Amino acid sequence: MNLAIEAVGWIGAGLILLAYLLLSAGRLQARSPAYQGMNLAGAIAFVINSGWNGAIPSAALNVVWAGIALFALVRMARATS
Repeated sequence: MNLAIEAVGWIGAGLILLAYLLLSAGRLQARSPAYQGMNLAGAIAFVINSGWNGAIPSAALNVVWAGIALFALVRMARATS
């Protein structure tokens, strides 16, 4: 189980870093569903990993990070409907 939790954490880190790289390179826009979705998925993965490992400040930060991404995604969805 520990290996799976570590893998989830690394996948989350990869998603957040890839999202930032693509944003910085101009390949994604901050208001794109792809960017916000990658941040949401990465943050959820970090919450799982840091919660499992007892890193409560990191888990709390990533709950907020995921909340921001979810808020942005909901606003985008409402704007297009």
